[in-house]
Amino acid sequence: MASPQQSSSFTVTPWIVKGDVDYDKLITQFGVQRIDDALLKHVKKLTGEIHPYLRRNIFFSHMYFDKILDAVEKKQKVYLYTGRAPSGPVHLGHIVPWLFTKWLQDRLNMHLLFQIPDEEKVLFKDNLTTEEAERWTKENILDIIAVGFDPKKTKIFVDTEYAGHMYKHACAVARKTTASTAKALFGFTDSDNVGKYFYSCMQSVPAFLPTVMEKKKTLCLIPCAIDQDVHFRLTRDVAEGIGFPKPATILCRFLPALTAGAKMSASETETLVATTDTPDVVKKKIMKYAFSGGRNNLEEHRKYGGNPDIDIAYQWLTFFEEDDAKLKKVYNDYKSGKLLSGELKMILVDKLNTFLKKHQAAREKAKKNVEKFMLRD
Repeated sequence: MASPQQSSSFTVTPWIVKGDVDYDKLITQFGVQRIDDALLKHVKKLTGEIHPYLRRNIFFSHMYFDKILDAVEKKQKVYLYTGRAPSGPVHLGHIVPWLFTKWLQDRLNMHLLFQIPDEEKVLFKDNLTTEEAERWTKENILDIIAVGFDPKKTKIFVDTEYAGHMYKHACAVARKTTASTAKALFGFTDSDNVGKYFYSCMQSVPAFLPTVMEKKKTLCLIPCAIDQDVHFRLTRDVAEGIGFPKPATILCRFLPALTAGAKMSASETETLVATTDTPDVVKKKIMKYAFSGGRNNLEEHRKYGGNPDIDIAYQWLTFFEEDDAKLKKVYNDYKSGKLLSGELKMILVDKLNTFLKKHQAAREKAKKNVEKFMLRD
């Protein structure tokens, strides 16, 4: 079994991502498959378009996504499953896979199970209390609903509350999972609390709930960042042995940190862009912290141009600017020196604030609609 990727230059686990991530290496290390042209053609056949995240290689690898598309084409019911561990405010890095999940729901007519594993961060973070996790759960649910998921096809559940429906299936996973397997997959040591081991079994269960709910074997697709795939390698290893189909995953790259790190971190509040940030705060963060690919001075920049491939403002635009023609113009203007670093940052600021204005309005409305989405014990 492959272990979480760690090298001298980068580390990727479900809880730690740092360094300059080599996604090609991760594909090999994690044993997943690259999304190829044949898959993209099949997506376009079923949806009528190819999402920008697919066109731009943001969602870049998968396991069994081809089987999901085959099932959809045969008019079989397929579920989506994704989640959010509540340990702080939702930031734009969290939103990326949710936006793609919504597109899949809309285009492929899928039901969605949205897990809130509120026990995870309490078990994995020494400084987070159960009470704080409960508070963040309520706040994070508003952001989930604000993305625009269909309330008739979306159910949100909180692990510690919905555990009665999950526990026996988690026990079945636990019975098939040895401590040595958990150590190999997750990097656990003898000093880790035993809750971490059992949590990995709980994480598998939502992939089985579609089968439980439909009372027949039902496929499940999990859109998530690639650091989370290790959970579902465990799930795939045990699924068929306890009577469930293997879940499929479709995996994305990380939205990079403003300071050019591996990904935005919820623990670095000064340099993340939260969904509740005001326009002025967004502007301040982007202008101050976004790593620039510009030259040392105006004269050099006009003469030699900037480097959009390392410029964080441009990298973020690849996630949030849907128009390929606009994005290409920004790239060319910046590379030629026509567009300055500050001007590029302001393009991003305007784009993010337009997005957040709409999201924040939807978030406020969500306060009245929470129960329409919730699965309760």
